[in-house]
Amino acid sequence: MNRGQKLYLVLCGVVSLIGVGLILYARTAAFAWDEGFHLVAAQMIGAGKRPYVDFCFPQTPLNAYWNAGWMRVFGESWRTAHTVAALLTCGAVMLAADFVFTRLPVANWRFAAALSAALTVGLNVMVVQFGTIGQAYGLCLFLIVAAFRCAILAVDRENLLWAAGAGFLAIAAAMSSLLTALVAPVLLIWILIYNRAGNRWTKFAGFVAGAAIPLLPLIWLFAMGPRQVIFGVIQYNLLYRQVHWEGAVRHDLEVMAAWLDSSQALLLGLLAVTGLLFIYFRSQWDRERRAELYLCGWIPVALAAIICSAHPTFERYFLLTVPFLAILAAVGLYAIGSRMISADRPFWPVLALGVLLAMGLGKSLYDGRDDFSWHDVERLANKVDEVTPPQGALLADENVYFVAHRLPPSGMELADSHRLQFPPDFARTMHIISQADLDRRIKAGEFRTVEMCEDDEKLEALGLPRLYAQHFKNDNCEVFWDKVQ
Repeated sequence: MNRGQKLYLVLCGVVSLIGVGLILYARTAAFAWDEGFHLVAAQMIGAGKRPYVDFCFPQTPLNAYWNAGWMRVFGESWRTAHTVAALLTCGAVMLAADFVFTRLPVANWRFAAALSAALTVGLNVMVVQFGTIGQAYGLCLFLIVAAFRCAILAVDRENLLWAAGAGFLAIAAAMSSLLTALVAPVLLIWILIYNRAGNRWTKFAGFVAGAAIPLLPLIWLFAMGPRQVIFGVIQYNLLYRQVHWEGAVRHDLEVMAAWLDSSQALLLGLLAVTGLLFIYFRSQWDRERRAELYLCGWIPVALAAIICSAHPTFERYFLLTVPFLAILAAVGLYAIGSRMISADRPFWPVLALGVLLAMGLGKSLYDGRDDFSWHDVERLANKVDEVTPPQGALLADENVYFVAHRLPPSGMELADSHRLQFPPDFARTMHIISQADLDRRIKAGEFRTVEMCEDDEKLEALGLPRLYAQHFKNDNCEVFWDKVQ
C-alpha cells in the first residue's frame, strides 16, 4: 500500500492529534504512585549510583537508564519522563495503525481499519493513564510493536538485520520490564517457522546476536554484584512481591476478571475474537497474511500468560496486549461492518467505535479528576524543602524524594522493601531496611523531617504528633518537622 497517498497523511494527522492529547495528559494529570520508585532509580543513576549494587532495584534496568539519560538532557523532572513515554506510546499507535494500513488485504477498508486500530490503542483508558508515566509501559509498548514489525519483515528478506532488529527490540523490552519476557521467544519461533527468504538458521543467529546487545548492561551489573542482581531480578519477583500482602490470590483473581466491568476491554476483546474467527473461517486471504495476523494473537497470549503469573498482578499490566488486539479488532470491525452495514462505506462503523472509545476514556478521566497527582507531590516537596536543611535527615516517600531532588538514604529507595525481614548482613548487602527497624528509628527521632501518607492510626502509633511540634497536611499525606526537645 502506498504511504504517499492522501488517506495515509490523514491517518498520520489523526495519530498526531492522539499524540498531542497524550502529551498534554502526560504533562498535566498522569500519575501513578508506583512510578516514584522508578524515577528515584533514574535519579540515583544520574547521581552515579548503580542499580542492585548501590540500591535495591527489583526490576530489569533499561527503563531506569533510559529515564536517567533523558533527564540528564532535559532536566530532572517527572514531566521529562512523562513526555518521552507519551511520545513512545504515540509511536506504538502509529506502528499498529501503519501495519493495518499496509497489510490488510481489503483495499477499500485499509484506511478505515487503520484508523480504528489507532483509535483503539490511542483512546484506551489503560494506555492513556499508564503509557504516559515514568514506568516502563510506554517504552515497552513501542519496543514490542517495533519488534513485531521487524519480525514481519524478517521472513521475506534475506538480510539478517531485520531478524537482529527483532531480537534487539524484544529483549530491550524485557530489559525494561520482565512482563514482556515471552515476546522474544514467540517472535523467534514465528520467524523460524514462516521464513521465506534466506537461511532460517542464519536469521536465528542474527536474532540471538541482536538480543544479546540489550543484555550487556545487566551483565555488567552482574559482574559487579551477582548476588544483588539475582536477588533484584529473580528472587524478589518470584518470592517476595506478595510478602505481607493479605488476600493476594483473591486480588489476582479479581484483576483477571476485571475486564467484565470494562466496556473498553469487552469491546476490544469481542472485536479481536471476531477478527480471529473471521480470519480462520471466512477469509480467503493468503497464508502469509493470515500468519501475520495470527502472530497478533499469539503475542497477547504470551503476554497474558506472564502477566497472570505475576503475583500480585494488576489491570494496567494488560495494556501491553492492546496494540496487537487492536490490529485483530480492526479485522473484526471489517468483518462486522462490511456485512451488517456496507462493504463500501466503512466510515460509519469506525465513527461508532471512535465515539464509544472516546466516551469510555472521557468518563474514566472525569471520574479520576480529583485523584492524587504530581501537583500534590510538589506541594509536599516544597514544604519539605522549606523546613529541611540540605543535609538534614529526611524520611519521605519516593515521589517526594524525587521532586525535592534529594537522594534517599541507603535502604530508603524502595518503600515496598520495608516489608521484608532478613538477617542483618544480607539486608545490608541488598540495601534493605525492615519496617521494624525503620519504625524504631522514627520513634528514636533520627529524622529531622518525616513525610508520610498513612492513616492517623499509623501516625499515632509511630508517635509522630508527639515527636514533632509542627506538621503540614495535603490530602492524606503529612509532613512533620521541628522535633520536640
